[in-house]
Amino acid sequence: MSSFYQQIWGTAARPGKVLGGVVSLCLTLLGLLFFTFLLTHLASVDQVFPVTARYVGDTISGQISQPLGLSQPLWRQFWSYLFALMQGDLGVSRTTSQPVLDDLLRTFPATFELATSAIVLGFFGGITLALLSALKPGGVLDYLVRCVALLGYSVPVFWISLLGLLLFYAVLHWSAGPGRLDDIYQYPAELPSSLTLFNSWNLNSWNHRLAMFRNALAHLWLPASVLGFVSMSSIARMLRTAILEECGKEYVTLAHAMGASPLRILLFHILPNIRMVMVTVLMLSYASLLEGAILVETVFSWPGVGRYLTAALFSADIPAVLGATLLIGVCFIVLNALADVLIFLLDPRTR
Repeated sequence: MSSFYQQIWGTAARPGKVLGGVVSLCLTLLGLLFFTFLLTHLASVDQVFPVTARYVGDTISGQISQPLGLSQPLWRQFWSYLFALMQGDLGVSRTTSQPVLDDLLRTFPATFELATSAIVLGFFGGITLALLSALKPGGVLDYLVRCVALLGYSVPVFWISLLGLLLFYAVLHWSAGPGRLDDIYQYPAELPSSLTLFNSWNLNSWNHRLAMFRNALAHLWLPASVLGFVSMSSIARMLRTAILEECGKEYVTLAHAMGASPLRILLFHILPNIRMVMVTVLMLSYASLLEGAILVETVFSWPGVGRYLTAALFSADIPAVLGATLLIGVCFIVLNALADVLIFLLDPRTR
């Protein structure tokens, strides 16, 4: 076991490999920032007018843009933004009049809670559907699974969200309304900007803990199920393809010849051999949920990064748009890097 860890550490500690990974991450983030910065400035949106038009005229608005640096060339504005970013300054949001970093720290826990709940539902649901489909390829169950996967993969997520609200909230009353908590729980506990399912247990009274946990879960399960359904569809399709590719290999034929049941072959022979695919699919799906949560958060009034980004786009809030885009890009890159590390640990061929 010690030699195994020494081998991992020796490979991971190669200066060239580590330096190349760090440089690649930095260049990716820099390209993402520049592309977003360029798009926001090519949109021909006056960044001063939305803030000052209610108080001053056009002449004074033009005078204000000069000390703010908005009349400088685009490359110089981008360099100033990068210099401030290296100091931890993401600017001030013109929508909330608060520092963008504070807004992101306030809204990210809601997105993290929603995306994590959705990926748990989607991953285990996707594995289950893929196994059921692979038990008898071409059968009725396989056809139903492919139809469900195609439905979740092709139908717009905002339409599924609206349909879910109409059915489970307005008609059946199985779900709570939009938002994270009812109003009676928000103000005394100050939980809208935190992980409500966990922090609800910080209350002094046991009855209050249970009541708030139930209320938070009642608000969470529907948007998490919508995102989980979309994620489950893509996971089921990719894992089904990977399982069927393994079914034609010699070790599976040998297991059938030795009398192993189809379910045992799937669980104990095929799944361990596609673990790298499962890790890749899991991380990519988790990262995509951070992007797909934008529309779901808007429909369900979920106070996360997606809803914050939507409000910033409609208000031409450039610092908020750049900050939210940077956060989503960092999460995507970190999850991809984590997938590479897990594959490195699970697959001896990469060492």
